[in-house]
Amino acid sequence: MATKLTPWSIISTVVVLVLAGFAVADARDTETTGKARASLTMMAPAAAGGGWDLVAREAQQSLRKNKIVGTVQVSNVPGAAGTIGLSQLVRMEGQPNILMVTGTVMLGGIARGSDFSLADTTPIARLAEDFQVVAVPAGSPHRTLDDFLTAWKMDPAATPVGGGSAGGVDHLVAGQLAKAVGIPGSDVKYTPHSGGGELTISLLSSAAGTVNVGISGYNDFRDMIESGKLRALAVVAPERLAGVDIPTMIELGHPEVDLVNWRGLVAPPGLSETDRAELTTIVTEMVATTEWKEAVNRNRWKENFLTGPDFEKFIAEEQQSITALLKELGLA
Repeated sequence: MATKLTPWSIISTVVVLVLAGFAVADARDTETTGKARASLTMMAPAAAGGGWDLVAREAQQSLRKNKIVGTVQVSNVPGAAGTIGLSQLVRMEGQPNILMVTGTVMLGGIARGSDFSLADTTPIARLAEDFQVVAVPAGSPHRTLDDFLTAWKMDPAATPVGGGSAGGVDHLVAGQLAKAVGIPGSDVKYTPHSGGGELTISLLSSAAGTVNVGISGYNDFRDMIESGKLRALAVVAPERLAGVDIPTMIELGHPEVDLVNWRGLVAPPGLSETDRAELTTIVTEMVATTEWKEAVNRNRWKENFLTGPDFEKFIAEEQQSITALLKELGLA
């Protein structure tokens, strides 16, 4: 005999089902909430010792010291102007506790050929600007930038210039400088390196195949400049770096050599708005710490924090600009 359902039993059943539905929804919404606060991975899409690695490790220290997150680890994924790291990040869809360092170099790598772009990621924040330096070994006959440019114009093929990944900011600065003094982009002999550490070793070596002029971020050369093993000829910055006696390209008569290397953070695609907001909040808290501000000063960066739709717009505009510059210089 079937059990007769009373109005109260029907109402009770409906309430139970509704509450169960809410519980499932809440479980789904909170499945990843707080995960980034517990454990965060900071991916540096380059070898240890370079600019992206430095940003990742400075961020790691600031987050740890201030207990903004439980644990933070840095993962290095070098290669192809950061686009190998980019391809890995894109395949981590939905993972809410991964941040990857990015910037101008990666835009160059994307423009020269990549299956993915930063439009395939979740942009979180722009952090700071870093500035490129042209440097030579202490024993170089090039005492000034003009010395180097004179020799370069006479025989570009005999004066290879070293830097980071092909198509990256170092390569673009070399192209801008060549154009400024009338050297065709096709005549520039550019030698890419996996990072600032490898480039510095090449500059300090007399072995065959090494370079005698290098372009990289100030921090890649800082120790060797301060020790007198490298001599800085110019810095690509709107004004001299604080406490550093290196003339700017503007001072030296080449204001058109003006490419700035920005640093930022992106996350995997497919994040919920809750997870994206949490990562943005974590990074916002980080840049407000004393440790991060000290890192900005110590590394001679210029802070230019930007999040949300404004950062997305900035990335899209920068990608267009870098792609156009590569084509203009015959590098793409």
